[in-house]
Amino acid sequence: MAFRAPLRMMSSVARQKLKIGLIPADGIGREVIPAARATLEALGSDIPKLEFVDLEAGFELFATSGEALPEDTVEALKECDCALFGAVSSPIKKVTGYSSPIVGLRKKLDLYANVRPVVSVPKDPSAKPNIDLVVVRENTECLYIKHETMTRTEHGREARATRLITERASRRIGKMAFEIALKRPRKLVTIIHKSNVLSVTDGLFRESIHSVKRLEEDGRFDSITLEEQIVDSAVYRLIREPQIYDVMVAPNLYGDILSDAAAALVGSLGLVPSINAGDDFVMGEPVHGSAPDIAGREIANPLAAIRSAALMLRHMGYGKGADRIDNAVNEVIREEQVLTPDLGGKSKTHEVLAEVLRKM
Repeated sequence: MAFRAPLRMMSSVARQKLKIGLIPADGIGREVIPAARATLEALGSDIPKLEFVDLEAGFELFATSGEALPEDTVEALKECDCALFGAVSSPIKKVTGYSSPIVGLRKKLDLYANVRPVVSVPKDPSAKPNIDLVVVRENTECLYIKHETMTRTEHGREARATRLITERASRRIGKMAFEIALKRPRKLVTIIHKSNVLSVTDGLFRESIHSVKRLEEDGRFDSITLEEQIVDSAVYRLIREPQIYDVMVAPNLYGDILSDAAAALVGSLGLVPSINAGDDFVMGEPVHGSAPDIAGREIANPLAAIRSAALMLRHMGYGKGADRIDNAVNEVIREEQVLTPDLGGKSKTHEVLAEVLRKM
């Protein structure tokens, strides 16, 4: 089922060509991004002529060059219409000089919204999915500003992290969530927070989102139903009764955790797409990580990256091309004949791609 999207659509009318930056980055990103590119190329006249720009970033690049996100990559993206990002390896221990390039790109390009639709694929194409929700995650703040310190005390080391929540960022992610909800039948937005404990930071987040609806002078959000859920309770209810959710809007960390948990409900992280969106640029990114344990073995699931390409197109106004990709992917999932091991199959990455292209 296609994501009933979008946010602030970019006009597709005047474009004669789409210039797309490709950043495979680390691990299986180098296997799934070429698959996403192939599906875009298969669309033909449903989208403008394509030009691809191959760009570098990632931990593997850092290991060889000392740079995880070259300035040349950032500048090249500013000349592109959109981009696809693969996956990045993030070491669990501090590595001096290294900072995640995907976090850096979100900040440098002001891609303030990470939008992750999680939709099940029913066996019967005419049936409604039992899971159909969207996690709208604020992309630039919270603990992901990575302001951390370590000091020594008489009792040992003491680590601190600064968490940032601003009214501006909270309001614009709230508005993004409302815009998405307006395009969906239920028109329900649930604010995810922990303001019963973090009354200042999460309190500001929830209050700012409430103010978006209240301050919208033309009343365009009057049809939106606004609810709230404490984050730990939200995770519990997401597992027990995911059908209660429509659009979930959350600070950065909560949104990251919730969307990965939701992916388990539809079978695999290898199925869940996302876009990083700002007002003028969009970058598709599969939700899964770099999976170094399977990199190079040709068993990576390309469907999340392929769906991310479709989501990127839909955001830009190319719904026909996005529908062709989404419908083909859904057919492959329903038939259960050509699937990678994460979905219980035995097929290789290139075989799944070939089946999607055949369905298209």
